Formats: sequence, C-alpha cells, structure tokens
Amino acid sequence: MKASKLAAMSLVVVLGMGLQGCVIAVGGEGYKSASDYRHGEQRNRQYIASLTEGTALATVEAELGTPNFSDLVTVDGTRYRVLYYRTHRVHADGNTTRDECTAVVFADGLLIGTGDLALARVPSLN
Repeated sequence: MKASKLAAMSLVVVLGMGLQGCVIAVGGEGYKSASDYRHGEQRNRQYIASLTEGTALATVEAELGTPNFSDLVTVDGTRYRVLYYRTHRVHADGNTTRDECTAVVFADGLLIGTGDLALARVPSLN
C-alpha cells in the first residue's frame, strides 16, 4: 500500500515540476471583451465631445491613439485630415466600420469640427 502511495506522490511531483513556469493564456494577444469596447467607445465619445476648435492634430492623436480609419486630402492648398474613432456599435459582428465611428476633422493640422457636419466642410469628401 505504501509503495502505491509513494508512486502516486512521485507522479504528482514529476508532473508538477513539468508545469513549473507555464502560463496559460486565454483569449490570445489583443483579445478584448465587449465591456472593453463599450468602455473605449464611451471614453472616445467623452473626449471628442470636449474638443474645441483649433485643437492640434497631435494632441488628439496623443489622447485617442491610432484612429480606426484615416483620410487625407489637399484641396485648394488646404490639407484636410479626417480621423475616425469608434464611438458606438451598429453591427454586433466584431468588426469596426466607418458608420460606427465619429469623424474628427482637421484643416492644416488644426481641428475644424467633429461628426457629419464637420465632414461636410471637406470639399472633396462631399
């Protein structure tokens, strides 16, 4: 009886040593839950709503990070940059589309507005 207990204990010790230092990752790199997305969307909405005309492009990018989409066009010597940040969910498919984003519009590096009304001010995007 003692021999079988000793063998079982030895097996547990050997298997346990084999797992030392192992980490089990669940979800993989970049995994985000639905609540992570909702929190990010709310944060984006709050920040975008607090913006004022004339805010520098670099300031917005530093706060909100890389946009989900970005457009750049020069019209009559004015360089327009439109950054799109996800602010709401339309399709529950796990993909971010432009209709789930709010446009943040800059002319020559300075904010001229946000949303569809500001987007309409960019001549070639109308």
